[in-house]
Amino acid sequence: MTNHVVITGLGVTSPLGGDVASTWEAALAGRSGVNTLEHDWVEQYDAPVRFAGELAVPAAEVLSVPETRRMDPSAQYAVVAAREAWADAGSPELDPTRLATVVASGIGGVWTLLSQWDNYKEKGPRRVSPLTVPMLMPNAPSAQVSMLVGARAGAHTPVSACASGAEAIGYAAQIILSGRADVVLAGGTEAPIHPLPLAAFARMQALSTRNDDPQGASRPYDVTRDGFVMGEGAGIVVLERESHARARGAHIYARIAGFGITSDAADIAAPSPEGQERAMRAALAESELSASDIVHVNAHATSTPVGDMGEAGVIAKVLGDRAAVSATKSMTGHLLGGAGALETIFTVLALRDRKAPPTINVTQPEPDLPIDLVRDVPRDLPAGDVAAFNNGFGFGGHNASLIIASV
Repeated sequence: MTNHVVITGLGVTSPLGGDVASTWEAALAGRSGVNTLEHDWVEQYDAPVRFAGELAVPAAEVLSVPETRRMDPSAQYAVVAAREAWADAGSPELDPTRLATVVASGIGGVWTLLSQWDNYKEKGPRRVSPLTVPMLMPNAPSAQVSMLVGARAGAHTPVSACASGAEAIGYAAQIILSGRADVVLAGGTEAPIHPLPLAAFARMQALSTRNDDPQGASRPYDVTRDGFVMGEGAGIVVLERESHARARGAHIYARIAGFGITSDAADIAAPSPEGQERAMRAALAESELSASDIVHVNAHATSTPVGDMGEAGVIAKVLGDRAAVSATKSMTGHLLGGAGALETIFTVLALRDRKAPPTINVTQPEPDLPIDLVRDVPRDLPAGDVAAFNNGFGFGGHNASLIIASV
């Protein structure tokens, strides 16, 4: 890309920590954010899966009571992360018509939708909240973030299942390159730890059922993996036109070097390695980098029996076995629409600190694994101008690949 898009702010709330620093510290330490769920509804509804990666710091401890009452948890998480990212970027002053938001979600306000339906059934229509629609709509997080910072160049919401967060960041970069905005807050959020999503994913046989070993349940590339682990949270980045960032003396973490997006048009759930490969190659072509410039990959790697090895094969075809591959969902669980955003932030920090975070719980790796998997402890990355991939793939055949480059 010419006229580079750079990253000047980071914000996170996750199962590993309530901010960027604590989340990254836990990731480098190889700690799991997954635990047994301590909620009455687990027993009440006989939940088949009784563990998940809940927020390390509940949003209610950060936001005011009026804010929590007026926002679904999915929007609450986005606002928490956006506040940190905006402050980290120095809260830049600019024409609000040159500022936009792109905040994705895979599901939207599921808690609001289902709780208000319960109100209707139990208490009648007059007890349904008048804020139900503004709270449950998938674009509410992006709208709330736009109001937080006064963004008037657009507030957008990609809804592309588990590719949503990565797609949002790629789309935000395109908005800047198109000339419509100089700064965009972008990322993804999800609040899916509710009885219905857990039961639905379990019925698909997509979730791990290791109720007796929650912290060991997410085990990407391990021969004993039996499904992903649900997680929740949000990741937001501040993207900025490089000339704008340098003119105001902003700290620059990295740049968006390439973005590839494809669709499979094949199956509503099963992934397509062919589509994933096209996304990675498109990002590489746009970046004008070579495979040898890529030193790290934060893989989508959800810990499903089929998905992990398909992606590993694609990474090997595109990059060979030179790049250090991390699967951070082993620690965070799968944040669905928030995953690609959180993992983009992990990718940025890996380049900043020249350390690839570990993949935990891999005690019996696939014997024919074609990638160089970072296991148990962080891996040092080389100095100099280097780059890294972050992949996000989702139900519906959505594929998004980002390349982040050092500056």
